[in-house]
Amino acid sequence: MNRGNAVLIGVAAVVVIVVAVLAGVVWKRGYVKVEETVDVPRTGEAASNPLYVLKLALQKDGVKVDARQRLLLATTTLRPRDTVLIYRDPRTLGAADAERLLAWVERGGHLIVRTPPWRETLGSSPVPVLGELGVTLLDADDVGDDAEEERNDCVGLYERGLAPQRLFCGDRRFYFYNSEVDPDFAWGDEDEAYVYARFPHGQGKVDVISDLDFLSNRGGTGNSFFDGFGIGNDAIAEPANAALARQILAPNYRAGTMHLIYAAEVPSLWKTLIVNSWMAWLPLLLWLLGWLWQRMQRLGPLRPAPAMERRSLLEHIVASGEHIYRYGYGPSLHAAVLAAFLARLRRRDPYAASIQGEAQLDLLVQRYKNEPNLGVAAIRDALTTPLARDHAAFRTRIATLIRMRNRL
Repeated sequence: MNRGNAVLIGVAAVVVIVVAVLAGVVWKRGYVKVEETVDVPRTGEAASNPLYVLKLALQKDGVKVDARQRLLLATTTLRPRDTVLIYRDPRTLGAADAERLLAWVERGGHLIVRTPPWRETLGSSPVPVLGELGVTLLDADDVGDDAEEERNDCVGLYERGLAPQRLFCGDRRFYFYNSEVDPDFAWGDEDEAYVYARFPHGQGKVDVISDLDFLSNRGGTGNSFFDGFGIGNDAIAEPANAALARQILAPNYRAGTMHLIYAAEVPSLWKTLIVNSWMAWLPLLLWLLGWLWQRMQRLGPLRPAPAMERRSLLEHIVASGEHIYRYGYGPSLHAAVLAAFLARLRRRDPYAASIQGEAQLDLLVQRYKNEPNLGVAAIRDALTTPLARDHAAFRTRIATLIRMRNRL
């Protein structure tokens, strides 16, 4: 290696080292360590408990909470300053549990129950707790079409400084004219019935409400892709709903244990696939739509289908004959048909094909004597070349020659 090459290699090595050092310095100065929170799909109790977010909010606010799927009065002691919220349909309660709950309320407890869903017909069957309070529930056959439309309409919830919220849409309403006591608070009127009432019962309170879905996290996905578009937000996350929940839970708030009784909800397979597996089905859906767009007919006026290529040999022969005849070569066509007739006659009757003139004509007349329209004149004309522009004579003689050939 000479001295010049060594100098160039050294200079290149120095340049590479300097560039690497500068890149490291720039990267180190521009690198910033940040923390990012990524929402993951809910699992466990967060996915099955519709009151899970409410439970966490109460715990952070210093309230003792016991969330469970069943009431379990046999193993759970309810204290006078406790609160029991039954998120399920009250018809799931037994008569004995309803009596024990009302006896506990008389000692200072706070019970919150909802009405049965509006889509189900109650009939004359009593509803635990609500029947003992004298609450009269509306049924689908109790009202006319106009009144039913009014009583199924939403109720507006207005909180100062908060956006209005629509609640109790299509939920079962009630009256309390059979109750022995007047409620402390009531939401509704005599025309459209009531959606909420708080009844005093002994030293405690019983809240009857048309629906408790505004307390739930049902609908929340825990998926940043959907929640980023406002799809499936938790109902309890609405500020107006949270304010209403605080007012409903107010009587024994922080005074005792908050018992949240819910029914476990297992999300359906389709909901799980849509919410948690969108990274797989969304590209497949886009690919399918693109494929369908490619395969579908383009928009616009209808055009006739292009004519298919005609490959029939007979059509080519007919076209060639018409072309030859159109240009005055009819005698040539007659000569070709006559030659075909004589060629077959030579195979069938060599003697008749070898002679000419009247002798040949006599032999042909004798051969075709039993064929109609093949007399002497017709055979003589067929053997004679027609005039170039005599179309009728040409067609007749060609037809006669073809017929005579087929009869050999």
